Formats: sequence, structure tokens, C-alpha cells
Amino acid sequence: MLNGLRGAMTRLFTPVADALLKRGVSPDAVTITGTVAVVAAALWLFPAGHFLAASLVIAFFALTDSLDGVMARRAGRSGPWGAFLDSTLDRFGDAAIFSGLVLWFVHGSDSAWAGWGSGLALACLVLGAIVPYARARAEGLGMTAAVGIAERADRLATVLVATALVGVGVPEPVLVVVLGLLAVASFVTVVQRVLTVRRQALGAA
Repeated sequence: MLNGLRGAMTRLFTPVADALLKRGVSPDAVTITGTVAVVAAALWLFPAGHFLAASLVIAFFALTDSLDGVMARRAGRSGPWGAFLDSTLDRFGDAAIFSGLVLWFVHGSDSAWAGWGSGLALACLVLGAIVPYARARAEGLGMTAAVGIAERADRLATVLVATALVGVGVPEPVLVVVLGLLAVASFVTVVQRVLTVRRQALGAA
């Protein structure tokens, strides 16, 4: 979903990247700033029930997530360090989003669905960490695991659309159902990656 926008985002952000580089802003600074903004919005606005504001802030920084990469390429600084930093900080952002939702369901919601919501948000948090770990571990062993029905961009877009809808008045159970579907999709993705690596490992034996 969002991955398909990368080409358009690169063209859009090239002038912005050039302007920031001229002012001495580094790609790493942009990466860190975006992560701090996402974490702050998720852990402050979601628990307070400001779902629409949180969703818009996080979506903005998610859409500009490729800006640091464009800057690095324009400056000739592309390399493993930038990729490592970006991927690592993405985990902070993802964890903050679902942690913020857990806090809302535990402390801010008086719905009968709150227990389900907190449990499913926690499941999404845990499974969302396992999905990229499975791929990274496979690649560390010389194999590939870039498969699955729930890539990070798709999971992020889905939860942000759901939270934004709740922010404009859609009933809370809709978010709970979406979290349930995301948890299932994330689990299926983990299984797909495990089976993919297993086939490669057995084939190389």
C-alpha cells in the first residue's frame, strides 16, 4: 500500500531534501526527529483520546519517512548505517502506537470492548516486533524472508485509518475488530516467514 508510494514520495521530497541539506540538516537528524514526533504523538495523544490528531501527526511523519533516504542519496551518504538506524527507530514508533492504544483501552475507555481492545493492541505490539525480527534473522543467516500478507506499511496504514475513524465518531468496536484482524494478519505473516526460511534451510541441507 504505502510502499507503492515510494517513487512519488521520492520525486516530491527531492526539493525538500536539497533545501534541508543546504541548511546543514543531516539525514540522521530527520530520522530521529520523525521518530520522536511519532512516539510523542502516540504516547501523549492516543491515551488522552485525541485519536484524530494522533493519527494525522503519525500519518504525516509516516508519509515523510522516505525523506531521510532521499537526503542520504542526494548527499552520497547512503549506506548500512542509515538503513540500520531507520529500521531500528521504526520499531520504537510502531511500539509507541500500539502502546498508546493499550493505555487508552486500560485507562481511557469505559467500553465493554476495552478488555478485548487492550489485549489485541498488545498482541499487535508483540507480533509487530516479531515480523521484522524474523526477516532480519533470516537475512543474517544468508536466507530471505521478505514475504507475508501484512507488511509494516500496510499494518501502519490500517491502524491509522481505524483510529482516525474513531476520532471522528465511528464506534470504538470498529477499532477493536481492526486490531483483531491486524493481529491475525501479523501472526500469519510470521508463519509465512518461518515456513519460507524452513524451505530454504532444508533445501540447502
